[in-house]
Amino acid sequence: MRFGLFGTGPWAHLAHAPALAAHPGVEFAGVWGRNPDKAAELAGQHGARAYTDEAELLADVDAVAIALPPSVQGPLAVRAARAGRHLLLDKPIAMTNAEAAEIVAAVAERDLASVVFFTRRLMPQLAEFLADAAATGGWTEARVDHLGSIFTDDNPFGASPWRKESGGLWDVGPHALALLLPVLGPVTEVTGLAGPRDMTHLLLRHASGTISNLTLSVDAPPAAERENALFAGEAGVRTPPDMPWSPVEALGRAIDELIAKAGGGPASELDVRFGAEVTAILVAAQESIASGRTVPVGSAR
Repeated sequence: MRFGLFGTGPWAHLAHAPALAAHPGVEFAGVWGRNPDKAAELAGQHGARAYTDEAELLADVDAVAIALPPSVQGPLAVRAARAGRHLLLDKPIAMTNAEAAEIVAAVAERDLASVVFFTRRLMPQLAEFLADAAATGGWTEARVDHLGSIFTDDNPFGASPWRKESGGLWDVGPHALALLLPVLGPVTEVTGLAGPRDMTHLLLRHASGTISNLTLSVDAPPAAERENALFAGEAGVRTPPDMPWSPVEALGRAIDELIAKAGGGPASELDVRFGAEVTAILVAAQESIASGRTVPVGSAR
């Protein structure tokens, strides 16, 4: 499958480009970026062609991998899908329900393959844990703490303008939701509060009646950084297994799922429909924080 990579930032360097270059089922056709010099540099590192025209790259490939801010990714994903290109997207797929729905509709109309890159969800250890937790059931509560400190000199993601503007809700919130939704099911309403240092606190009511609790930040004090999750209920308390942080391996599995679906196999659990479900929860959370009220999922814009 011929892939084009759109984006030249840290995630494109750390995950997308090396994973595309290493995958035996991929022809890494080219790179486009908003900075032509960076596109040429990244393409040269992996034996791909640098494109200065995004439409030209889109015309030359079967699938696109997008490593761009959500506001740029959304419209590009729609154009790519309408051109019949399979989609490997970053999270969140969009920052409005309308744009997420447009992506989903374009993919469905052409029966395209799509995968959203929720990094650890693509690791087999976590997939097995979540499948077992879902089968066990009986959970009365769940909690996810995902607090990072990215605005430091040694963190390449701290220079990202969209992360500075949108914070942990939109950056690490999707990862937290990707843990909860397969076990507890859909979210019906959200209550949110935000405090200093990007401290975002969410209470989610799931359709099952279970309440989950999220604490999110990308600007936590370094000494307070942590990534913890637990499910509690009739089976006791369970926490996800330790696993390596291996974005290249995870993205390789995403490519596997994309190619399998394009060849007539099952859709990925992490397709754009799931991405749109995540966006709807984040939109509701953002409105709840701004309004000070509980917001039903799907009612916010």
